[in-house]
Amino acid sequence: MLKRVLVGITVLLLAGASLAWFNRQSIILYLATTRGKLDVAKTHSVEWMKGPDTPPPDRSNAPPNIIFILADDLGINDISTFGGGVADSRVPTPNIDRLAAGGAIFTTAYSGTATCAPSRAMLLTGRYPTRTGFEFTPTPPGMGRIVSMFAKDPLKAAGLPPMTWNKEADEGGVQYKDMGLPPSEVTIAEVLKSARYHTVHIGKWHLGRAPQFRAVSQGFDESLLLASGLYLPEGDPDAVNAKLDFDPIDKFLWARMQYAADYDRAGGPAVDEPFAPAGYVTDYYTDEALKVIDENRNRPFFLYLAHWGVHSPLQATREDYEAVGDIQPDRERVYAAMIHALDRSVGRILDKLEEDGLSDNTIIVFSSDNGGAGYIGLPEVNAPYRGWKITLFEGGIRVPMFIKWPRRIAPGTVIETPVAHIDVLPTLAEAAGAALPEGVELDGHSMLPLATGASNLIDRPGDAIFWSSGYYKVVRSGNWKLQVNERQGKKWLFDLATDPTEETNLVDAQPDKLAQLQALIDAHWLNARAPLYPYTTESPIRIDKTPVDPPGLDDEYVIWPN
Repeated sequence: MLKRVLVGITVLLLAGASLAWFNRQSIILYLATTRGKLDVAKTHSVEWMKGPDTPPPDRSNAPPNIIFILADDLGINDISTFGGGVADSRVPTPNIDRLAAGGAIFTTAYSGTATCAPSRAMLLTGRYPTRTGFEFTPTPPGMGRIVSMFAKDPLKAAGLPPMTWNKEADEGGVQYKDMGLPPSEVTIAEVLKSARYHTVHIGKWHLGRAPQFRAVSQGFDESLLLASGLYLPEGDPDAVNAKLDFDPIDKFLWARMQYAADYDRAGGPAVDEPFAPAGYVTDYYTDEALKVIDENRNRPFFLYLAHWGVHSPLQATREDYEAVGDIQPDRERVYAAMIHALDRSVGRILDKLEEDGLSDNTIIVFSSDNGGAGYIGLPEVNAPYRGWKITLFEGGIRVPMFIKWPRRIAPGTVIETPVAHIDVLPTLAEAAGAALPEGVELDGHSMLPLATGASNLIDRPGDAIFWSSGYYKVVRSGNWKLQVNERQGKKWLFDLATDPTEETNLVDAQPDKLAQLQALIDAHWLNARAPLYPYTTESPIRIDKTPVDPPGLDDEYVIWPN
């Protein structure tokens, strides 16, 4: 590898490239493009496992099929169900709206946390990181170093403290492939397999790359994995790319990501070599999801369709880019086109279930792993809420949660009771008639009584939901929410009943309520399991501004460890 890198640099020098090009940042980015690259084979078809050729004699008592569609970094204001939509509502989401209107809409739904992987772990296990130890999002080798280096000047210009990178913890700690959800944890896929479901994962995983952490080792019979992070090859004539010069994360993604997938079966041979997907990734995953529905229409199945959309890098097909119209800035047009593709995916799944006669007894759940990202420079993605992905303000953790099940849930059901990703496992287990795992203490509670009208509340201890990333800890109890950032020595207390957008900090005005919620936080973390691996970066994130917004003297920020 070193020889390959040196040859590349030598060729550029011999070609007469200006010495000024070889500044430190450019060289490190070049190294990133060569480190850890996959050997990606040509596109080939996936041979999905086949269910019975004929349906059961009586479908009336059959357990429901289950499809969980998870978007990535979708802002609460990106969908038109809640009155929003990209580009001042010029790009609606009619298919996501159709799913929502056909069942239960949870208007106060929360992700597990404000970044990808721990949120997914909570969704799949129904357990907080205080039990699993899965606290931080795994990042590829070199990402912390490169992002912190490129963030130095923008953060300084914004009047923020520097992003820090812990070299020793990053390079001397747990390897990226081994940053996984412990195999001892029981996932919803394992719960459903015990009830004789066929279980399939398509898309993003982000819970470990080593064999013991992969989806097929965590209860899935089959897995079609997002093996890297491009939606199309960068130079594909059908791709419209929006590169974000102001975003250090974007620089790393374009340097490192490839266009690749791989397929794996439980108990089968070693994982298939990475290969090129057959089309724009959002459409490709949907194509394959429809095949899975076809192959399993005569037996109970669980499909976890974990889309990469709409996570950066921002890439759309030219057709979708043209379809959304002339939107400025261009990055918002590309982003809108990506949401258009995601919405189309939901519509195709709904239509397929109708065509196959499966709609009545199929549960479809739609959510996002966290709120929209501020680093893409689009200020309205989480409106009206403050904050973004990588903050625990409402904008970082408020997500859609829609459950459609025509056999049991009435269309147009609206539920205001707070729910969270930790509630997904017990909900789907109850719906499927599957036993909860023995000897496993769950933090989540079933949402099914809320969705069916059997109850209007969830009996949580202290009526509390918790979030965290290291020393940044948050609780919502009733309508009160306390955020504590121990690194900053900062607390925010809000009454969400009167201040749902977290504008007025009541820390000084409500000392008794502050003490009550602080006691809940202290008790929750009293015997917490230590994180499986340490955080390696600490990033200042402005709460109310994106990287393209000018700095102000009163800008609030949080420090986020990961």
